[in-house]
Amino acid sequence: MTGRLLITKLCVSLSLFISPFQTSAQVAGNLVIAGNGPEQATIEALARAFEKANPRAYVDVLWEEESSPVQLVQTGQAQIAVTGMEDATLAASQIGWDGIGILVHLSNFTKEVTTQQVAEMFSGNIREWSELGGPETRILLIDRSPAQNIRETFESHLGITGKIPGTAKVIGPDDTVVKTVVGTLPPLSAVAYVSLSTGLSAVANGVAVRLLQVDKVEPEVPTVQDGRYRLRRPLLLLSKKEAHPLVESFIKFSLSAPGQAIVGELYVAMSGK
Repeated sequence: MTGRLLITKLCVSLSLFISPFQTSAQVAGNLVIAGNGPEQATIEALARAFEKANPRAYVDVLWEEESSPVQLVQTGQAQIAVTGMEDATLAASQIGWDGIGILVHLSNFTKEVTTQQVAEMFSGNIREWSELGGPETRILLIDRSPAQNIRETFESHLGITGKIPGTAKVIGPDDTVVKTVVGTLPPLSAVAYVSLSTGLSAVANGVAVRLLQVDKVEPEVPTVQDGRYRLRRPLLLLSKKEAHPLVESFIKFSLSAPGQAIVGELYVAMSGK
C-alpha cells in the first residue's frame, strides 16, 4: 500500500495438529522481514507456512514501497531484506528467480526487441516505436519507484543506472502499471517493465497487453528458469553475516520442497538455476 507502512503480523495459534512441515528441532523467537517490491504475497505465504511448522516462531512482514529493506537490516530493524541485488555487507541467499517482462498494449504490433534496444529505449535514445518496427508513435516510458528493487536490478542489468529520463511516468505497484499501459492514449505508445508473474497473469486473464520477446526468446517460466530469457533477477534474502538460528531456519525452509512450492506459485523455483 503506497505511502503507508504495511505491517502484517503473521501468527499461527498452537494446536494439536502436527504440520507435515514441522521438524523435531523447532526454533523460537521473532523475525522481521522487510521488502518493497512485488514479492509481498510470496513472502507472506512463506511466513505463514514457516510459523505453522514452528509454532514458537513469529514473523513480521514489513512492506513499504519507498523503504530501504537493506538499510533496515543493517540498522537492526529487520533480520531479512527481500531484494534482487546482493550487498557486500550482508549475506545473500537466493530462493528463486523473477523474469522482468517488457509490457506493451496489445494493439502495439511490435513483437520483439533485443536487450540493447530495451536499454536504448529506457535510456531515451530510442524514442519512436517505428525505430523498432512498430507504429509511428512516440514511446511513453513507464518507470518504477527509485527505491524498488525491480528498478535497481533492471537498470543494473541493462547498464543504464541513472539514465532513465526524468520525463518517464513513475509508478509503484505492478497492477497499476498494467492498468496504465491499458489506459494510455494513444494505446500504442506505453511501455513498462514488470514482474513476469504479473505480466503473464494479465495476458492469461485477457487484459489488453502483451509481453515482448527479448533476443528472440519468449518470456516464460521455463526460459527464465534455464537462463535463456536473460532479463531476469534473483529473489534474494539478505541478512547479517553473523549466525542467527531463526534466519537460517527461515532460509532453509524457503529452499525446502514446501517452500519452493510456495515460491513457484508466482515466481520461478530454484530447481533449474
